[in-house]
Amino acid sequence: MKPLQVLAVDDEPPALEDLTYLLRGDRRVGRVLTAGSSDEALRLLEDESVEAVFLDIRMPGLDGLDLVRVLGRFARPPAVVFVTAYEDFAVDAFALKACDYLLKPVGRERLAEAVRRVAAVIEGNTPGAAPAGRSDERIPVDLGGVTRFIRREDVAYVEAQGDYVRLHAGGHAPLVRIALAVLEERWAQHGFVRIHRGYLVSLRHVEELRSDAGHWTVRVAGGELPVSRRHSRELRDLLMQWSPAPGEGPS
Repeated sequence: MKPLQVLAVDDEPPALEDLTYLLRGDRRVGRVLTAGSSDEALRLLEDESVEAVFLDIRMPGLDGLDLVRVLGRFARPPAVVFVTAYEDFAVDAFALKACDYLLKPVGRERLAEAVRRVAAVIEGNTPGAAPAGRSDERIPVDLGGVTRFIRREDVAYVEAQGDYVRLHAGGHAPLVRIALAVLEERWAQHGFVRIHRGYLVSLRHVEELRSDAGHWTVRVAGGELPVSRRHSRELRDLLMQWSPAPGEGPS
């Protein structure tokens, strides 16, 4: 893979200088362009093409989240890594499909991991590779004050809790501010199906579907969940037909 051309965006000169220094120290990165604001970044991108943007969120005028929404309209949107001092925007980053979410101050190893993830996303978009939409999604969650990432394929089921959902994955069950209906639509192509008004399950994690006197339940992640009658036949048919896409099977 050829060296990446990236853009670093931060309104604080010392932070921008540190980020640029770390990026230039990574052998996978070639040219590093810099901008002190979102407006400056957009003007620069009128004449330059980059594979990835590393940017702050809280900036005067157009903030980092707004900038990424604009970049999403590009014919070939760059990969995005947020670099911020605030944990509060992790869910917004998830919604915008950011490759990574780094908290300042950023260390060399952590930045190197972000660059690796960017490179993997870019390689996944090359001709002949699997479509980017099939690659595993990573969801940023706050666990004990630390922002961590849960892989979509590790989520056994999703439980609705008001305006939030609880992701049940590998012994963890963090809350994420997103509607169950949004995840249902977004993850349908990845083997997730609604079984009840309050639950979404991953077909790859389903262990058993049972009917007892007309009441349906599904066994997933060692526990039982209710299945509404109107979803039971669809779930049974999907379980019979479903097979994981390449890269989505059990690891």
